[in-house]
This record gives sequence, C-alpha cells and structure tokens, in this order.
Amino acid sequence: MALLETIHSPADIKKLSLDELAALSREIRSLLVQVVSRNGGHLSSNLGAVDLTLALHRVFDAPRDKIIWDIGHQCYTHKIVTGRRERIGTIRKRGGLLGFPDREESEYDVLNTGHASTSLGFASGLAIARDRRGETQHIVAVIGDGALTGGVALEALNHIGQVKQRLIIVLNDNKMSIAPNVGGISRHLNYLAAGRPYIRMKEVIQNVLKAIPGVGRTLFELAKKIEVLMRTLMVPGSLFDELGIKYIGPINGHSFRDLLKELESAKKYDYPVLLHVVTRKGEGYEPASDDPSSFHSSAPFNIENGKFLGREQGLSYSEVFGRSVRRLVAADRRFIALTAAMPEGTGLDAVQKEFPENFFDVGIAEQYMFDFAGGLALGGFRPVLGVYSTFLQRAIDQVIHDVALMRLPLLIGLDRAGLVGGDGPTHQGIYDIALLQPVPGIVLMAPKDENELQHMVYTASRLERPVFIRFPKEPGRGVPLDEEFRELPLGRAEVLRRGDRVLLLAVGPLTCRALAAAEKLAREDGIEATVVNMRFLKPLDLEQVFSLAADVGKIVTIEDGTVRGGFASIIRGEFQAIGDRRHEFLALGVGEGDVPLASREELLAHFGLDAAGIYRSVKAFVQEQ
Repeated sequence: MALLETIHSPADIKKLSLDELAALSREIRSLLVQVVSRNGGHLSSNLGAVDLTLALHRVFDAPRDKIIWDIGHQCYTHKIVTGRRERIGTIRKRGGLLGFPDREESEYDVLNTGHASTSLGFASGLAIARDRRGETQHIVAVIGDGALTGGVALEALNHIGQVKQRLIIVLNDNKMSIAPNVGGISRHLNYLAAGRPYIRMKEVIQNVLKAIPGVGRTLFELAKKIEVLMRTLMVPGSLFDELGIKYIGPINGHSFRDLLKELESAKKYDYPVLLHVVTRKGEGYEPASDDPSSFHSSAPFNIENGKFLGREQGLSYSEVFGRSVRRLVAADRRFIALTAAMPEGTGLDAVQKEFPENFFDVGIAEQYMFDFAGGLALGGFRPVLGVYSTFLQRAIDQVIHDVALMRLPLLIGLDRAGLVGGDGPTHQGIYDIALLQPVPGIVLMAPKDENELQHMVYTASRLERPVFIRFPKEPGRGVPLDEEFRELPLGRAEVLRRGDRVLLLAVGPLTCRALAAAEKLAREDGIEATVVNMRFLKPLDLEQVFSLAADVGKIVTIEDGTVRGGFASIIRGEFQAIGDRRHEFLALGVGEGDVPLASREELLAHFGLDAAGIYRSVKAFVQEQ
C-alpha cells in the first residue's frame, strides 16, 4: 500500500521516520503532477513546497496551531494531508476543491486567500489576540519571497518588529513569484543565502568558545562584539534583524533534517522569528523546474514531455494587448510598459523581450506601480500598465488620488476582467466597472473582440487622460486583425443590429454572444432586437442610447461584472435622471454572493451570460405581460 494512503490527518505525519517522510514527499509530487496534468493549476509552486508543508505539519499541531499560507497557491500538499486527499482530483473543477485555502472547506484553512502579502498582517493580529486571551498556540505565517515585495507585507514587518509578539514567519524563498523576482528585497535575500557558510562558521566558533572552562563566557561576549564588525565586512546586514525580527537561515527547504531542526528551534522563542527557507520551484518534475513560469498556473499537459494540451488556436486578448503595446513602443520610445510580476500573464513580455529598456517589472507592488507610472508621466513619458482586474482593487486609492485627479495620461490594460475560470472567488474581475465608473476624468473601454482591442490600445495612446481597457481571460474570436491601427471616436457606441422589440446594451466580448442570441430570437421567435456594442463605459454614448430606446419599451443590459453598482446600475441611473418611467429593464450580469468554482464558459452559463442564456432571458422578458 502506498504510504500516502495511510495519511488521513497531520497526526499521521508525526509517526513517520525521515526516510518515510522523503518517500511520502515523492508520492505527493507524483500525485500533484498527475492531478495538475489533467486539471491545470499551480504546479511549480506546489512542487517546491511539498517538503516544507510536511515539515510544518510534523512540527506544529494544526489546527490548534495556526498555519497561514500567503497567496495560498502552494497549498495543495496542505490540503492532501489535512483530510482532503481523496478529493484532490477535483481541485479547480466545478464543485471540487478550490486551488486556494478556504475556511468553508476545512478547519485547517485559517484564511480565504488568493492575493499576495496578506499573511503577515493576519498573523500579527492573531498573535496579539492569542496573547490577550492568555492562550499558547503557535502562529505561523508562510510567505514567499515574491509576496514579500508587497507593501502590506513590509508594513506588517515594520509593526511586528515594533510590537514583538511571539510569531513565526517562514519565508519560502524560491527566487520567483510568477516571473523571476526583481528588486532590492530579492537581492538582499540572495546575499543572505550566499552568507550561509559564514553563519555556520560563526555558530561553530561560538560553541567552541562557550565550552572553554572558566573564561569561555567572557571570550564569547568579546567575540560577539567582534562578530558585529566581521558581519558588516563579510555579510550584508539582515533587514529582518534591523527591524527587530530574529533571522534564522538560510535553511535547505528540501532537507527534512534541517527543516525539522530549525522549526523546532523557532518554537522556543518568545518574540518574532523569521526562518529563511530556500526551495526550488518545480522540484521533482523536470519540465516544471526548467520552466517554472509556464507551470506556475498551467494548462493541462502531457506528463511525459511537459507539453501543454488543448491550447486554443488564435491569439488571446492578453497577447493582442501585449503586441499592440509593442507596436506603440516601436513607433515611439516614450511609451514604457509596466507590470506587477505579470509580464507573461498580461502579454507585456512581448515588450520585455524586444525593448527591455522600455519595460519595468516592479514585483508584487500594484500601488507603487501606479505612482511610479505617474512619475514617468509627469516626466514626459507615456506609461502603459498591464494589471489583472482583481489586483487593480489593491491600487484604487492611487487611481483616484494620484492619477485621476491630476489627469495623468496612463494607459491601463485590465486583464482577466469579468468572470475568471479555475481560481475561484478571489480572482474574479467583476468589480472594476463599479469601482472605476465614478472616478472623474477617466476613460473606460471594453472591446467586443481582439481586433477592436488593438484599436482601443491605439485610441488610448492618443488621449491625454487615464484610460482603462478591460478584457477577459479567454481566447480571441479568431477575427482578422487590421494591419493599421484605427482611432475610435471617443465615447461612441456601435450599433450592430436594429430591431423594434427590445434594446440589448452589451459590454465587451459578451456583445458577440448577445448578437448570436438576437439572431436566434429573430429566426425562431420573430423577436427583433437592437444590439449595441457599448465600447465606451465612460464616457457613455447616452445620446445614442436614449435615441435607440425611444423605439422600444424594454432594455436589457449585459455584462460579466456585478450588476449592483456596475453597468446595469449606471444605465438605470441615467434613465432615472431624465425622469423616464416608461421603460422596463432587465439586468444580466453577476449578482451578489460568491462566484462558484468553474471554468469561464461554465460561469457564463451559470449566470445566463452565454448566448443560450441571453436568448432564454430576453425571450422571457419580451414575452411577459
């Protein structure tokens, strides 16, 4: 019987020898490769964290002790050993396990988390709450070196060093977030890792001095003073020590002997301790270790050769965005592309490869990215930012206070806007319309297809104000791309079909699904619908909307975003503002509540936003008395 089949809870791990732990680690890595090869998912980060996860559950007593996973995309092993092994084959599938920690799934999951850098703040609060209650359990935060670049993580470190609560921070240093890590924090961790031989030498000398009868303690104290000088000369000072957090490491994250020793040691301190654990993304599966970026959040693949399966033909919206920006940079070097650790995900690696001097990856630091871009704009350059819609939420203050109020000419591509498959509720891009629509002076666009997207990028590049373009994570429709850019008239919608029974106002790629539904309504039910590609959500083409509405009594808004505060609310508000009482409205979009785990197409069907769902809803709406 496989060793893994005997593991039903963390208690079973505590019974294993070091050799058995190593065997269990190999079995788990094999299982992870099999599951992700079928389902897709976060493979390289999970393979790298297997040994660390087993060591944590061996040393600590979860769920009494709290193990907090930053971001959480490395939690697959944690789920396997906390009673969810038999369901791991359902991960990221409809009705299955989430790919991130989820408090509703298990008492072992402390936080619902999918965004980076949050673990230290929660851990700090939990530690203070524990102390105020007079309890003794351990609080352990596992944070990656990429997440440590996030401002909220650095803010937490500053406060933790001030308060000095009993807390264990495990820094999982694999030199990467999604793309290779960048910046001073990453360099500092590399310096610390390089200083390990010195640290070992220091420990040996200290032990020898202490052992000398009579004078050992005096010599040891003298040596400590000399060590401060020597450390300055030989090893860069530790940021964590300076902040008041004891630094231990670096530790080999694939050695159970080292991990168990240092984790047990960390439990003895009554103040904050940081263990610097060095791991390797993709450990145990060569294709993932050779190309950890591609296997960070991978599609299904062939295990034998690591080749991805079922890749859709044609360009994705992200690729079209990146190529369009590359054309802007090629024509005018004032354009500079920026991303927050997502060069490939946003398509901006096209600029990074060809024009590296016109590209910046700032790490997981969305707030800083907007202010940095603002400085570039004030200096006469034209920044182009690529950011996921769900991560834009972290920088709304910068958007309002630092960009919009000064009308700085930033071009922002909102990737993964709308419903996003596979990653669950933390990664849905359904709030950007509601968040951005009230912001003064901006432009917000949404293309119906990839050809219109490239023209929107060009149009945005010619506007002297902040411009946001939202587009989904899905393959393009395969439409031909015009060779030349075309400037779109600002704030003008596009009428794709005319009818006299109902007006369909559609946003982004849902426009094409609405058009298909309208054709079916005409063909099968004799219901003629007007279909409008809104294109501009701010400013709205109200003149045309009001004109078209004059001929119908019913209006349908169609968006893959929240209807509460989103496009539907905006349209209703505009009609109410002119005292309109004769129109009936139907809002098709995402209602309140969590978005279930499913693929994008399944989510669109779930919310009635695919062509079939739009057809059914509009037909019932028109036919009701």
